[in-house]
Amino acid sequence: MINLRLVLKTCLFLLFLAGCSNQGDISPRPRAYPRVIYPERHLTTYDQPDCPFTFSFPDYFTLMRDSTYFDEFIDNPCWFNLRSDQFNADVHCTYTSFSSYTQFQQLVQDAFKLANEQNKRASYIEDFKIILPNGTSGMAFNMEGPSASPFQFFLTDSVRHFFRGSLYFNSRPNPDSLRPVTEYVREDLTGIIQSFSWR
Repeated sequence: MINLRLVLKTCLFLLFLAGCSNQGDISPRPRAYPRVIYPERHLTTYDQPDCPFTFSFPDYFTLMRDSTYFDEFIDNPCWFNLRSDQFNADVHCTYTSFSSYTQFQQLVQDAFKLANEQNKRASYIEDFKIILPNGTSGMAFNMEGPSASPFQFFLTDSVRHFFRGSLYFNSRPNPDSLRPVTEYVREDLTGIIQSFSWR
């Protein structure tokens, strides 16, 4: 007795193969990433009267006041995020004043510690000194690989003021797909650093 169900399945399978053979090359397509449209750079100035610093940043970032830190309320007008909805990224910015060399050393150590936290995922961390003509100095940290933060920096006058910034993308780190965007944003963070000045 002929099993009609088996014959029907076989015929459908053969028809499927025949249809596929007419489509030419059926090899899998290479992986691709979405096309990124970069915004034009129009600079705006951060110049809040409550904060002792100014800098220029691209207007594709929106200034968002940071009100909590690890679920604790922050009463510091100089803690804020620069948010880019287009790139799904935030630059977390914090400012702290200090009055002793011990406090200054602790702030620098904390900045290095936070950058070194990325060593768990980063394949390489490059740090370089920042020295600006106006007396501002600091360090920048460039992370390669699947780290949560691909770029961090701090700036100080070594007397009273300490400013720190760190870039985070609000997505799972994929260094290959994020590399062009990271490089674009890193250029703008370098512009923030170069335009930074204390009052």
